[in-house]
Amino acid sequence: MPTDCISYQQSGYFSALINDYLNEKPELKALYHRFPNLENFKLQLEEKRNNFNYKDNGKLKREDLVSVLEKQYQSIVASETTLNNIKLLNNLNTFTITTGHQLNLFTGPLYFLYKIVSTINLCKELKSEFPEHDFVPIYWMATEDHDFEEINYFNFKHKKISWNRESFGPVGRLSSDGLEAVFAVFESEIGLGKNAEGLKNLFKKAYLEHTNLADATRFLANELFSKEGLVIIDADKSDLKKSFIPYIKNEVLNQTAFAKVNETSPLLESYSVQVNPREINLFYIENNLRERIVFENGSYAVLNTKMTFSEEEILKEVDNHPEKFSPNVLLRPLYQEVILPNLCYIGGGGELAYWLELKSFFESQHVTFPILLLRNSVLLATEKQVEKADKLQLTWRDLFLNQQELFNQKTKLLSDFTIDFTAQKDALKKQFEALHEMAKTTDKSFLGAVKAQEAKQIRGLENLEKRLLKAEKRVHQEQLNRIISLQNELFPNQSLQERKINFSEFYVEFGAELIEILLKELKPLENEFKVVVL
Repeated sequence: MPTDCISYQQSGYFSALINDYLNEKPELKALYHRFPNLENFKLQLEEKRNNFNYKDNGKLKREDLVSVLEKQYQSIVASETTLNNIKLLNNLNTFTITTGHQLNLFTGPLYFLYKIVSTINLCKELKSEFPEHDFVPIYWMATEDHDFEEINYFNFKHKKISWNRESFGPVGRLSSDGLEAVFAVFESEIGLGKNAEGLKNLFKKAYLEHTNLADATRFLANELFSKEGLVIIDADKSDLKKSFIPYIKNEVLNQTAFAKVNETSPLLESYSVQVNPREINLFYIENNLRERIVFENGSYAVLNTKMTFSEEEILKEVDNHPEKFSPNVLLRPLYQEVILPNLCYIGGGGELAYWLELKSFFESQHVTFPILLLRNSVLLATEKQVEKADKLQLTWRDLFLNQQELFNQKTKLLSDFTIDFTAQKDALKKQFEALHEMAKTTDKSFLGAVKAQEAKQIRGLENLEKRLLKAEKRVHQEQLNRIISLQNELFPNQSLQERKINFSEFYVEFGAELIEILLKELKPLENEFKVVVL
């Protein structure tokens, strides 16, 4: 079985919007700036260089960025490659490729790895194509999110390992209290062996030796990818938000995002709109607080609190404490592109869907809209699973099918005769043609009777076809069960493996080789759902 299987569009796991984007459907071209290919990256870096390298409050924005990153890396051991990448950001010919992700416990689902590997590998490809420039892979930690229930667990061998506690503010500031109990559960499940010990030590050092979730996640991602030069950023910092002050004020006073995203909505009428804008797309945050800012009765209020501001007061608050203003999902992309010399954002289908709502908003703010690239998707399979598939005469295309469709297709192939009554139905329709001609010359009630009888007999053949298929399924039950069992191994709960399983399930068997294989195999500019055999 070949390792490269099918395109994203053929996999059946992506929305119509993302499929149409990948197919460069003309109707969507107004929603993005440049499609991800090497020729367009050349144009993008020229535009970003011209629009990004200016002084902000008397300092180069690059200097502020490097200063913040160097502070954030003081407490961890980073590779020379990573530290050099941070320094390179001072240079006008250095650009970033960025992916973002929530602070999922122990990385959450597998696709966390794929996002970062896609980002690292694209930087390598761009460096090869444009050697006079440097490209730095960035992991943007979603430290200001507050949806704790989305990130407080990971799955290990069909067991959900959860961190049960309350959380009200930005998750990056959340203390690591209570993670000793989570480690105890993980330790009891993972078993013995060199790789198991390595994973236990990694969990302990990340979560039991750091005081908050942001620091723990930075340590973890750095341990996994530091030698590749990954730079991890926590943008929940006052020094970075100073550059964003003009945009925060614009959002407070003018609600431009609301207007511009709503203007874009008609272009997405035939798709499900991913995110609906608020009038003000900002939260007010403190350590245990993240609540929406609303404009009511002539003043600005923070929901579910007693805090209110006049226009003058809230603008003063923005100037004095920009770190207290947190962009929501629609404003965060602008914040990212304002503070980073970024060329491209790499994300999943859901992320790209809301980015596609934002181009006109970016234009109104005179900020270059990044190239949008769908992250690599991967199906990890063992050699034993490949052997099973070969014995069962299954292709990867077969295994990506909806389970019922796979069941039906394989039953028909295994059967000694054709389970398809199309020929019989066509013959029946021809027999009724003469009756239809006769009916046209007589009473209309007879024509109705003929049509009813034809429909009844067609339904009868269809029911016989279904019954025959059901009977053949019973005859070949043992073989079909093996097929479905293999698909369930590869697609747990009939969904993508990468959205359900934690990396530790494979790491415990293959160790660091898992990441080395991904770095070797994944090609971010190729629109293929990659099957990687371990």
